[in-house]
Amino acid sequence: MRVCRGLFATLIGGSALALAGCAPSAPPPPPVVAPPAAFIPLGLSAAYVSGDVVSGRRARAAKMRAAGIRPLPPAEAAAYIAATDAELRRQTAGIGLDVLRLSDGILIRIPATLTFAQGSADVRPEFGATILEIARTVKERNRTYVDVFAHTDTTGAAPFNQTLSDRRAAAVAAALARHGVARARIASKGYGESAPLHNPDVTEEQRAANRRVEIRLVPYRSSDAPTTGARRKRS
Repeated sequence: MRVCRGLFATLIGGSALALAGCAPSAPPPPPVVAPPAAFIPLGLSAAYVSGDVVSGRRARAAKMRAAGIRPLPPAEAAAYIAATDAELRRQTAGIGLDVLRLSDGILIRIPATLTFAQGSADVRPEFGATILEIARTVKERNRTYVDVFAHTDTTGAAPFNQTLSDRRAAAVAAALARHGVARARIASKGYGESAPLHNPDVTEEQRAANRRVEIRLVPYRSSDAPTTGARRKRS
């Protein structure tokens, strides 16, 4: 009887191992990387950081409304952003990016070491894992616009850098959408070499800091665009 029980346990254990071997593997975790020493304090005064959302609030709000995403009452926006900021910091701790508070939103700044190979707009596998960690929070905290910015360093021809940054921003936007962030929330824009953190960028560390991707979250407020009823009243 003891032999049978032992054989039964062995068979069950072997089946469990076989099933475990068939289970789909999880994506690799993002690498633990320290952000560049001078990364945090730079670039927050640049005009693009505090400017309007890509394509303008009225057009973006119309897409959000059509997708059934509820806007925030203006009085609740600050608390919503503060809670989103805290959740993002918990979700992305230790993976080498910066979560920075803006006057009206959040900027997630991702260094070149986690983004793209030189001259490429193909998302690296390790960058894909980083985007997944960001998307976990961004898709749940869905009452924000999501702007994706991409930048290059100042080496190379400016037209090439502009095109490359456009493609990189679009690639990150598409990756966020694949991970469940509503497409109606997302817009992307490349800045080429026009908004460097270091100018001039004479060292490799400075050039690497300039080659970055940023994801900006801005609260989607009920005051951003008039409702259909409001338009009728004015007509």
